[in-house]
Amino acid sequence: MGNGIAHVFAQYGYKVALVDINQSQLDRGIAVIEKNMDRQVAKGILTEVEKQQALSNISTFNQINEGVQHAELVIEAATENTGLKLRIFKELSELAPVNAILASNTSSISITSIAAATNRPQNVIGMHFMNPVPVMKLVEIINGYATSKETTSAIIEISKQLGKIPCVVNDYPGFIANRILMPMINEAIYSLFEGIAGVEAIDTVMKLGMAHPMGPLQLADFIGLDVCLNILNIMYTGFGNPKYAPCPLLVNMVAAGKTGVKSGEGFYTYQGGSKELTVSERFLN
Repeated sequence: MGNGIAHVFAQYGYKVALVDINQSQLDRGIAVIEKNMDRQVAKGILTEVEKQQALSNISTFNQINEGVQHAELVIEAATENTGLKLRIFKELSELAPVNAILASNTSSISITSIAAATNRPQNVIGMHFMNPVPVMKLVEIINGYATSKETTSAIIEISKQLGKIPCVVNDYPGFIANRILMPMINEAIYSLFEGIAGVEAIDTVMKLGMAHPMGPLQLADFIGLDVCLNILNIMYTGFGNPKYAPCPLLVNMVAAGKTGVKSGEGFYTYQGGSKELTVSERFLN
């Protein structure tokens, strides 16, 4: 998500500092951005000159203090882990310029809780991009309890400048996108777990019957089953409602390291470069 967000900001003329403690991740991120921009050039979305200009807008840093020292907007895109995000925002509030807006790309964690770890809760907001960021139009903007109207207005305007469509929601577990999406994915996994239908049948019903571009099990693989599990647990804890309890099959798959595309196997298996969907042997009759 981080390289996708950096890609879009750089494409629209913003100077971007891409920060990661791992240099290999930074190198990989820049390579992915360049590859995705090459696709845009091939499709006529960018010219080669515009691509080179966009790439020149991105600088990489291994230290947070170096990356944020001149920032007007910081967007955190770490993994969906509450403790990690709180630590990052506490550090950001000490290092970023006093008027900088601190945004999180979180898809489920309370913006109010994140803001409480900072010295500027009025400047903290959720800016939830959809994946892949250069393609998807939606930005879900989440107001925390203390988020100021000025901060919200600024993020709405920035989202529009990026060619995105902002949608403002309030701070409750899962917000809107995942509060609706994750129970659907969880129910699809339960349908498989209970033997109601197979992987292909479940995804085909939702693609052909409900006009979804991707079935819920394939989408779960794409998101990451570990991420889906974390989000469901956040909603289950936040609401105390058993309807958000993750399916035991999902729990077991994550425990087994079968987390989807990034691990090479989830409900489907993924071979390098192949776009064909192959159901995991685990789910074949």
